Parts: sequence; structure tokens; C-alpha cells
Amino acid sequence: MERIVTVGLDGSSESLDAARWAADEAARRRYTLRLMHAWVLLAEDENHAPSKNEQNYWAERIVHDAHAEVRRRNPDLPVIEELVAGQAVPSLMRALSGSEMLVLGSRGMGTIESFLLGDTSLGIVARANRPVALVRRGLGMVERPGSEPGRVVVGLELGHSTDTLLDFALSDAAARGVPLEVVNAYGHGIHRHRNGNGNAARRLGKDMQKRLDDAIEPWREKFSGVDVIDTVRHESPAKAMVHAAQGADLLVVGRRLHRAPMAARIGNVAHAALHHAPCPVAIVPYD
Repeated sequence: MERIVTVGLDGSSESLDAARWAADEAARRRYTLRLMHAWVLLAEDENHAPSKNEQNYWAERIVHDAHAEVRRRNPDLPVIEELVAGQAVPSLMRALSGSEMLVLGSRGMGTIESFLLGDTSLGIVARANRPVALVRRGLGMVERPGSEPGRVVVGLELGHSTDTLLDFALSDAAARGVPLEVVNAYGHGIHRHRNGNGNAARRLGKDMQKRLDDAIEPWREKFSGVDVIDTVRHESPAKAMVHAAQGADLLVVGRRLHRAPMAARIGNVAHAALHHAPCPVAIVPYD
């Protein structure tokens, strides 16, 4: 079965950066890249190249230009062009159901409205049952100096199912040939210090480190070719993820699945990562 990475396009420079990043991701994993643009006014194909005055011209131009761009970097990558007549959210959600991952662009740090497609991207992230990656402008083709190693960072919440997150993050690190840093955060611990319970805070930190080591050990064996670094941070999970993402190639955070549609949300940690992480962010849903 063909494995696909889908990127949503809207003609902006942000979505073009997302296409570049998605193309690299698909090439590393040996997947097919799907370049998709949804437009509710799309007309039926007249079986000829439309002129600038025809209805579909700019919609087709968006996809064709992205295709040409990713071909420069990945000439052998299998690419599917797809124009869909429909609203963005349902169209992208349908595409996601048949994809390994959906990639969207974002316009950088700031308010919730700053993301590409506005509420579209956050609505998809909140309801998706597969990974969704958001790529900030300028991060689609980040090149590192030869001496500077990259890494993938994943945030882990102990006590919950971690298999989906670790499998995604380790697979990505293996494909990139970089280490994986696994981060767990359990709060500042400042109240214990104020109450004179510094020993209790240290014991808690050691306990959390042991639990993290135990959770990761089977995955070290499964992905023996990946150098796995595990870190316990004494700060809020949201801040820990943003801090850990400094200099990373990708930050992976989880979002617990919500069965009721009205309960769809992305959570505080994912929110902070999408707004402030200085690298692409993959939101991975899990039970």
C-alpha cells in the first residue's frame, strides 16, 4: 500500500516552505508526497491548460509551482498533485485519513489566528487521528553546518500510552540519522524548595528519571541504531518543550484523542509548542 505525506497548499510562502519540508520528510521515509489545494469554487476540468482568465488557473498554478519547487530538491520523489472542489477543513481531513501525516505551514510566533489557513489548521490538529506537522516560515529548507548535529525532540508524559509518540519520533530520528532526545517535565518543584523539602524534590527527580529510563528501554533495543537521550526537566511541560526545541530539527508532542467532537482541543503543551517552538512541530494523537 502506498504511504503518503500530504501537504496543504494555499499559495503563500508559508505553504511552500511546508511543501519543501514535507518533500524532505517523504524522501527520507520513502513515501509519496501529495500536494493538495482545496477550493470551493473549483470548476470541472476542461481538459486543457487554463488561461489566466479561467476559473481554475490560480488553483492549478499553486499546485504546479509547489511541484516544480520540490522537484528541484528531490527529483526522484513520487509526487501526486490534487485539486479538490470543497472547503479546506473537510477536504484536508479526508486526505489525512489516507496519509501517514499532514503538513501545514504557519506564519510564526504570535496569536492563534497567525497560523496558515487560520482556524483551519488548529481545527484539524484538534480533531486529527493521525500526525499533523506545522512548519514555520523559513524552516522548510534549514541546512546545518557539517559539524553541527541535528536531533529530534519528543515530549513524554509518563503514566499514559507512549508507544505512538515514541514510534513516530524514533522513526523520524532514524530516517534523519540523528539522536532522539526524550523529555519529561513534572513541574517546577519550587514549592518543595520553599518549604525546605529540597531532598523530596531530588528524590522525585530521581524517581521520574528511573521511570523514564524504564519506559524508553524497550525502544532503545527496537531502534538500536538511534542514540536516545532521556532528560527530566524541573519546569512546566509547556516551557520544557519550548526550551528543549532550541536547535532541534523537529519537536514531537502528543495530543490525547477525544472521542466527542465537541471536546476536541489540542492541550496546553501542544499550544505552547505551536506558538513558540523554533522548529517544525509534529502533533501526534494517542489514546
